[in-house]
Amino acid sequence: MTRPVVSGSRVAHGGKAVYGVNLGVLMLDARFPRIPGDMGNGETWPFPVELHIMPNVTPELVVMGNPLDYLPVAIESARQMIARGVSAITTNCGFLALLQPQLAAALDVPVATSSLMQIPSVQATLPPGKRVGVVTVSAATLTPAHFRAVGAPEDTPTCGTENGREFFRVLIRAEKDDLDIDLAEADVVAAARELIEKNPDVGAIVLECTNMPPYAAAVAAATGLPVYDIYTLVTWFVGGIRPRVFPVPQRYLKA
Repeated sequence: MTRPVVSGSRVAHGGKAVYGVNLGVLMLDARFPRIPGDMGNGETWPFPVELHIMPNVTPELVVMGNPLDYLPVAIESARQMIARGVSAITTNCGFLALLQPQLAAALDVPVATSSLMQIPSVQATLPPGKRVGVVTVSAATLTPAHFRAVGAPEDTPTCGTENGREFFRVLIRAEKDDLDIDLAEADVVAAARELIEKNPDVGAIVLECTNMPPYAAAVAAATGLPVYDIYTLVTWFVGGIRPRVFPVPQRYLKA
């Protein structure tokens, strides 16, 4: 028997250009490879994301210069994504932590700019006498102001990849378009080892750079410490914006 159709029982409401995409990512303008695990690779994420490139805002300009110079373009780019339908904003450079207060104030959706935002919560998990350390693409330009902007201790120990063979010169100096994955991993692992050698009280590591998640497992294996990065931040962030629905199987219900 055909069920009668009740007019108005299923009405879809519009008003946006894009649906089903909760997260918008402010992307720097770069041409290096973005392998799985990299924030700019769509296959990294277990949910849809929208990637919005900020033209001519390169990693070198942001990491080696002043990220605040690019606040206007970041706000405008974020607003464009929000108008299209995203319900939260993140970025693909940990140095944009410096923009966290301003972006959060300017936008009408939740904002999580940097993996560095995890430092206070990770610190709360550690035993007395231990603290969080950071592996960054550039320790020389990661300042107390970056930490202060996300509520992290200004004296957080850091170690960078500037003296490595591959990671820094490809991502920041843009000396070539191809990436030797093994050399890049070795650079990140070497920085993590140096971090804990110089700071024995480090009990957990946060990877600042959004291109470092492909190497997080190698860092954990090399150091024996918990490792957090932009992937762990964003999956937590979106988990609150789009809570998982847990269907109740029939076997749990009374007949």
